[in-house]
Amino acid sequence: MHWIALALGAALSWGLYGPAIHQGQVKLGSPFRALLCVGLAYFVVGVIVPVVALMAQGELAKGWTTDGVVGATGAGALGAIGAVLIIYAFRAGGVPTYVMPLVFGVAPLVNVAYTMAQHPPKESPNPLLWLGFVLVAAGAAMVLYFKPAA
Repeated sequence: MHWIALALGAALSWGLYGPAIHQGQVKLGSPFRALLCVGLAYFVVGVIVPVVALMAQGELAKGWTTDGVVGATGAGALGAIGAVLIIYAFRAGGVPTYVMPLVFGVAPLVNVAYTMAQHPPKESPNPLLWLGFVLVAAGAAMVLYFKPAA
């Protein structure tokens, strides 16, 4: 069950990401300064840490495949594009209270739909899955509709 703690840690990190980047964007006076800071953090955490870890394990120069590099780089690009789009959503007048629930409400739906298309289930999904889709969409709509006054 160690993976649950790690997943919750990721949720905590990403849950705090929106308010933190919005605050940085406001304090820096530019979404592009904020994005540059995000890029620097990604470099330190996403490049330096794995290079050191792979070197320590003696695995830096082995195990690379073209498909793996393309897939993982594409995933990184999707993450970076998501960060850019969130910053632009804030720049266009959105605030973390609205933007992030919409992002995190729709993202699981996209994930499940794409994953099911990519790896079709052997059995028909439980009908409660579709109810979950409806509840997530309704929840995101309720968050947006009943948002606190600014």
